[in-house]
Amino acid sequence: MLNKLDDFPIHQTVEPIAHPATTDRNAYDRFWFGGFSAGGEYMFGIAMGLYPHRGILDCAFSLRRRGGLQHSFFGSRRAPRERTDMSVGPFRLEIPVPMRRTRLVLDDNASGLSCDLTFSARTAAIEEAHQTLWNGPRRILDCTRFDVFGRWSGTIRTPEGEIAVDPQSCFGVKDRSWGVRKIGEPDTGGAPNPYGGSTFFWAPLFWDDHVTQAIFYDGGDGSVLHRDAIVAPLYPDEPDGPEVEDGLARRLATCRHHIGWFPGTRLARSMAIDLVDHDGSTRHVEMEPLLRFHMRGIGYAHPEWAHAWWKGELALGHETIDPDALDLLQVPNFHTQQVVRVDDGSCSGIGLFEQVHMGPYAPAGMTGMTDGAK
Repeated sequence: MLNKLDDFPIHQTVEPIAHPATTDRNAYDRFWFGGFSAGGEYMFGIAMGLYPHRGILDCAFSLRRRGGLQHSFFGSRRAPRERTDMSVGPFRLEIPVPMRRTRLVLDDNASGLSCDLTFSARTAAIEEAHQTLWNGPRRILDCTRFDVFGRWSGTIRTPEGEIAVDPQSCFGVKDRSWGVRKIGEPDTGGAPNPYGGSTFFWAPLFWDDHVTQAIFYDGGDGSVLHRDAIVAPLYPDEPDGPEVEDGLARRLATCRHHIGWFPGTRLARSMAIDLVDHDGSTRHVEMEPLLRFHMRGIGYAHPEWAHAWWKGELALGHETIDPDALDLLQVPNFHTQQVVRVDDGSCSGIGLFEQVHMGPYAPAGMTGMTDGAK
């Protein structure tokens, strides 16, 4: 099965590009974008995922203003043969300059959300450490992921009115990942394999002239499964030149997290991280939450629009939720991102703090699948 990309010298196997190297039905290839204003007045999220063995391409766009509702658009279709076709109904993703610039167009639709937005890089592409997680003998996560920090410009139209997205005050993060991860309907059959729980934190942060990010995976008992911390230059404008990596991103020795919880929930009330360098020096970063965004709005664990669910040849949907009225002990509401103001004692910045807990997590006193922190 050939497509346009087969005309480029990019093959990694003897098969055409449309044939994944793995036969795992949970193979995926995903875009995620986040955008947020400098003062945390609004945040939006974008997701698009291709699931080649499931034959599905799906997408979502969601926005929340501080103190307001969170509105979401969802779309799903049969995956096109052409991988360069990244459209689902009124949703269209374009890549005018790979690793530098991306455009999202969402035409008018029943959700009341529409936009024409352009993401422009302010860092080189930053490759994260390879991520692998296991459930018994099976890999449930095996992926490559890279990030680009930048800015957004354009216009968003919402049921409450229009937002002019100013590139001088709207920060953005692009996350691309591919490989295998747990998606779609639950697997069935075979002997039961009890789930021990997992926790994920991610903190991509903007400072005056650089960015940092810290990535954490913990087991249900609090054990360390994965740590990755990176510091990289932040440029005033979109980088020039053909190279997508500048060679200046620096991987630190490790990172640590310090989380306080809203009692009886799985939501962080206070957050801090330590970025630990190879000489043992530690940069302690305190975070002040400004705005909470629920990842269900772009399909993560959504009860109806979860990633990689077959919805038909073309299906569109929408949802409006009040984040302040949600039951935070319902699984679809566990996964959040918060816009945070950050300070390390000598300089300040802004960024995101993402968290999700599935199952037990001993450090917070969570012993079951859906109980809250003690």
